[in-house]
Amino acid sequence: MRLLALTLAWLLFTSPVRAQMPDAAMGDLSMEGMYQQLLETEQRLLATEQRLSAIEMNPPNLIDSIQTMPGFSENPEWIQPESEKKKAWFEKYKLGGYMQLRINETLSTEDGSAPPQHVGDSSIGDNQSFILRRARLSVSGDVTDKISIYLQPDFAANVPGSSDSNQYVQLRDWYSDLHFDEDHIYRVRIGQSKIPYGWENMQSSRNRLPLDRNDGFNSATKNERDLGAFFYYTPTYAQEFFDRTLDENLKGSGNYGLFGFGFYNGQGGSLREQNDNIHIISRLTLPFTFANGQMMELGIQGYTGQYTVLSAPISPLGVGPAVRPLGAADTGGREGVLDNRLGWSLIYYPQPFGFQAEWTTGRGPALNAAQTEIEERSLYGGYVMAMYRQETVRFGEMIPFVRWAYYQGGYKSERNAPYTDIDEWEIGLEWQFTKYVELVSMYTITDRTNTRADSSDDALSYQQFRGDLARFQLQVRY
Repeated sequence: MRLLALTLAWLLFTSPVRAQMPDAAMGDLSMEGMYQQLLETEQRLLATEQRLSAIEMNPPNLIDSIQTMPGFSENPEWIQPESEKKKAWFEKYKLGGYMQLRINETLSTEDGSAPPQHVGDSSIGDNQSFILRRARLSVSGDVTDKISIYLQPDFAANVPGSSDSNQYVQLRDWYSDLHFDEDHIYRVRIGQSKIPYGWENMQSSRNRLPLDRNDGFNSATKNERDLGAFFYYTPTYAQEFFDRTLDENLKGSGNYGLFGFGFYNGQGGSLREQNDNIHIISRLTLPFTFANGQMMELGIQGYTGQYTVLSAPISPLGVGPAVRPLGAADTGGREGVLDNRLGWSLIYYPQPFGFQAEWTTGRGPALNAAQTEIEERSLYGGYVMAMYRQETVRFGEMIPFVRWAYYQGGYKSERNAPYTDIDEWEIGLEWQFTKYVELVSMYTITDRTNTRADSSDDALSYQQFRGDLARFQLQVRY
């Protein structure tokens, strides 16, 4: 080793490179100085060899080495899994919504028909054209791993009691989900949210095919929502099922639990409670996925409570002065009338053929036959619908559908809870140009009770509207 070092030093000293190097860079080039530098170099090489041998015999622990570094953190962000990194506040919440622009045209009415009217769409009637049916903006997210929130106002609401004011903001949803476990199997929902009664009621209007919900189930709860507390049990496989019906655009209703149970006011969403009674509700749904991938859902639900009806003056059977019926909030019926229902649901998801059927029975408040008092009367109704989902490469997705809907019973959320008879056929086509824009066209053949109270003397209220409608809606999601 020493001979090799001396040889290299001699070659360096006598080479042309030596002649080009400044003296300052060469240091002490005397024989004694060079000999001393060679000794020092040899000692450093020997020490390096010893350290390398020690490392081979006892390799260092990388983690221990890192932990001894200055500024070490036990969970440095750069080695944390993505799911464990702390998120900024704007990464925890999601902003979304949709807008629906509608126009309806009454094509014909039978002789003696009542004026056109529909509980779910105020633009059906005389002197109407375009309407902003819904303008929703939602905020949702996870405050912590076990607390979720959802807020949704509607910017297209009407002012109660006003005949010409609309597009006001009204609360639709504002609730928190409190989860008891990391898998979100058990949770309690508190606040204003949808009532788990009727699969179509729980389905968002952004996913629904017909422009309005069926009256049999929709007459159960005003705005489909109310203030209350609900317990939901949803095992992991059911969560995956409900998520798939939405992710694959199968028109799902969302996750309202395999089993649900709760308490709520009963008067309806964004409406002031009128009595001290609390409604009780329960729902059970069974999801199935067959061997060929076809998805189906069966459900049963029921509720009970006391409902207080609000009144308006009418002329009973169109004879005499207009008076308020007995049994309403301001005519001796503040405690309310028995309000209970039981309903069944069958959903065969469109893959590509689909089928839906729901039916409800029960008893609830309704105007009596003489139109003088609000009483407890029987009710029943529902719908049957078939559809076919056709996906195309260039023209988006098209879903033609046909629905028959029927309801006979009191419409408790309308003034005086008029007893209604509704028999309706709807034929339509939903055309989704993209996942963000869709157009629904419908032809409706209807025979339904006009639920508006006519406060004029000797005027008959609640007659039948019989006619045909052409209906269109453009929806934009964001």
